[in-house]
Amino acid sequence: MKKVIYLCVPYTHPNMAVREHRVIEADQAAASLIRQGHIVFSPISHSHRISHHLDNCNDGSFWLEQDVPFLKMADELMVVKLDGWDRSKGIEMEIKIAEGLGKPVRFMDPSEIT
Repeated sequence: MKKVIYLCVPYTHPNMAVREHRVIEADQAAASLIRQGHIVFSPISHSHRISHHLDNCNDGSFWLEQDVPFLKMADELMVVKLDGWDRSKGIEMEIKIAEGLGKPVRFMDPSEIT
């Protein structure tokens, strides 16, 4: 059965190269889940390029406001365990929101991305 998955990866980092790497990982994880037959919303994949036109790529509260409606529509939240995921304030907030909505939270090891 197709699931609607809200995909989390860590994003914020002072080094732009790290952020770019995380975007690529988000894109690849989303593609992997789509190939498995799921419907995926990847906020980082969606918002990274848009943020270049808004001058607020690190404004977590702004982006959370943009993303929560999609989280509400999702069946579950999936966290890709990239380096830094467990220190990400954004992911921490997304997990709390998902749990508050009664949505399952699952984790994907980066090695599972195909």
